[in-house]
Amino acid sequence: MPPLKAAFVILFALWWLILLFFYLFPAVDIGASRFFFSQTHCATSTPADVVCGSFPIARDAALGLLRDLIFYLPIVLGVGIIIRLFMAWSHHGATYDARLVKRLLAGLTALILGPGILVNLILKEHSHRPRPRNTDLFGGDLSFVPAGDFSGACGSNCSFISGEAAGAGWLFCYAVFLVPDRFRLLVSPPLIALALASPAMRLAYGGHYLSDVILAWLGSVVVFTGTLYFFTRKETASIA
Repeated sequence: MPPLKAAFVILFALWWLILLFFYLFPAVDIGASRFFFSQTHCATSTPADVVCGSFPIARDAALGLLRDLIFYLPIVLGVGIIIRLFMAWSHHGATYDARLVKRLLAGLTALILGPGILVNLILKEHSHRPRPRNTDLFGGDLSFVPAGDFSGACGSNCSFISGEAAGAGWLFCYAVFLVPDRFRLLVSPPLIALALASPAMRLAYGGHYLSDVILAWLGSVVVFTGTLYFFTRKETASIA
């Protein structure tokens, strides 16, 4: 089996195993979010069963700017891929780099299918899982539901799975596969650092559970690996 295809199969299976783990052991999600939650005393008029508090890191202005940077970076890089594609298509004959075109098409397709369609248009709109800060465990008024349970009360833009963590997973793949060789040592390390920081921030903000960010991040890697194999499978077969 070609390495990319094997990686896709393994990562796809791992994604489902992780989902099963968090579904069977929801206390892991609750414990991870509780680590970042600061509980405070409620007003005397507050009902006894209400939890008061917040996720204080969410108020950090510097982290807010960093979050905005990471949020828009995949979009900017996606536009950059389109520009690079047109530049590559402008070459003919010996200067035409078919391998680069295939990788760029794979990256753009992965961005559209993964963070774009699968996460933001499908799962986040139909999973119905309330975000941590919206549940009664962390100061909200909705009931907690485990990962993979679509019976929650969230109406739209829900917690399962994280759109920003999905974008960060794609960003990681971009840093590994699509950064031009001459810029790799300079550009890839900070991109990878940002790709790892984003899921941690979403968890600390109370915007998503641990399962939401892990599955979103890994999901984008799965999609990217699958699309990269699809676009380069003939090339891989000829090498083999």
